[in-house]
Amino acid sequence: MASTPTLAHTPFEDALAFLMGTLFIALGLAFLKASGLGIGGTAGLAFLAHFGAGLEFGLIFFLLNLPFFTFAYLVFGRAYLLRSILATAMLSIEVMLLPLFVTLDQVNPYFAAVLGGLLCGMGMLALIRHHAGLGGFATAAVYLQERFGWRAGRVLMVADCCVVAAAFMLLEPRQVLLSVLAVICLNLVLAFYHKPGRYSAC
Repeated sequence: MASTPTLAHTPFEDALAFLMGTLFIALGLAFLKASGLGIGGTAGLAFLAHFGAGLEFGLIFFLLNLPFFTFAYLVFGRAYLLRSILATAMLSIEVMLLPLFVTLDQVNPYFAAVLGGLLCGMGMLALIRHHAGLGGFATAAVYLQERFGWRAGRVLMVADCCVVAAAFMLLEPRQVLLSVLAVICLNLVLAFYHKPGRYSAC
């Protein structure tokens, strides 16, 4: 009797997904940054720190995610935690090094909002499908859903709305609205392509 081939990802496939996923997100963030736009989650908070205080985005993004790694450990275990720390570190380094290879001088802000959001969404999708994340509100939302029964989607929506609302202090209304568009594009990717039971490889 022929054995059923395994669908589990190989270490090479995991490594390639980590590289592609984080590079997609880094490039998406570069488009948003070039147009003065933000995004939700801890990435949005890091953008606000960058625009408001001139702090290095990659470093702030990594530091902001450190508390959320505790949630990653509680909800998904040690393996997911280590993968998430690796993915976050890779993204932080790539964001800092990307300007050495790519310079975006003139980008239409509407195009930047759509493409930036879609690239970030596809990058996050690649990481999720290989059992990794970037810490942040998503992990906390899952924990609150399992612990208190709060809907994770609603928790994320409230968190992103708070970040976008804070952006009004630093960004023009047009930039904030385009940032909302970027968040919508990101979440559309996850809503359409990350559904329970659709993808079972691990």
